[in-house]
Amino acid sequence: MKACIAGIGSYVPARVLTNADLERMVATSDEWIRERTGIRERRIAATGEACSDLAVQAGKRALTAAGLSATVLDMILVATCTGDYPLPATACLVQHQLGATKAAACDLSAACCGFVYALSVADAYIKTGMRHVLVIGSEVMSAITDWTDRNTCVLFGDGAGAAVISASDGKRGILSTHLRSDGTLCELIMVPGGGSRTPPSEKVIDERLQYIKMKGNETFKVAVRTLEEIARSTLSANHLRVEDIDLYVPHQANIRILKAVMERLGLPIEKVMLNVDRYGNTSAASIPIALDEAVREGRIKDGSLVMLGAFGAGLTWASAVIRW
Repeated sequence: MKACIAGIGSYVPARVLTNADLERMVATSDEWIRERTGIRERRIAATGEACSDLAVQAGKRALTAAGLSATVLDMILVATCTGDYPLPATACLVQHQLGATKAAACDLSAACCGFVYALSVADAYIKTGMRHVLVIGSEVMSAITDWTDRNTCVLFGDGAGAAVISASDGKRGILSTHLRSDGTLCELIMVPGGGSRTPPSEKVIDERLQYIKMKGNETFKVAVRTLEEIARSTLSANHLRVEDIDLYVPHQANIRILKAVMERLGLPIEKVMLNVDRYGNTSAASIPIALDEAVREGRIKDGSLVMLGAFGAGLTWASAVIRW
């Protein structure tokens, strides 16, 4: 029994924040942002629009694409680092709003790798007897972005993507998933304040520790190396060559990172899904949003061999190969 993607959907907030808008907020320029990141604009959640709200919309669209009702779901997994509350799990809020009355629900935290990590969990549960698992990557990164820090505020955006993972006895499905982590590099990308290590306080607010901090140069080097390494090990595990891949869908973090990985792997740009220019880095939502767009654009069809690749805070990195 294989776990296959039966339906996919995505949702992004209506508000568009352009580079020109950022020029009026911090000391930056459209040219500087595009040259270093490839980002032109990103979506920002409206006031009162939370992680679960985005997740529910993406989940509904994925269920519609799969032709299924939420009542048949066995489990809902929400990959996020910007949940509605410290507790309960955002997935429980989504379960309630979707009316998925028999589904178990929980969150998974692996930052930008969250969707691929959750996909791996769904794959395992399908192989142990579940029939339908809804996997959602949903983020309101604007809530943890320091809009006075020109080095990080240009990078992030909000959005959600979802996939219905269903049991199938055909050739379609998830061929393999590969997960890695290295906690010694945890300080490269982190939100240092607000948790049990450094609880909310005046100090946290004054020092802006509740916002994401990133060591850009070090992160760049590790990202390129780990994305290449895990792509090659994934191909090898499935006895595949780079040329066999119909579409590579990477985490949309930075165009320079992605171009470096493409060059190292020998992947032509025609075989890579890129939409970082319109959404920026949406963390766990990045890959499912890109997958949904690739399907709607006809770049993924029945039988397509698709490889996913992600890296993120932790540090974590992950990949998957799927026969669509």
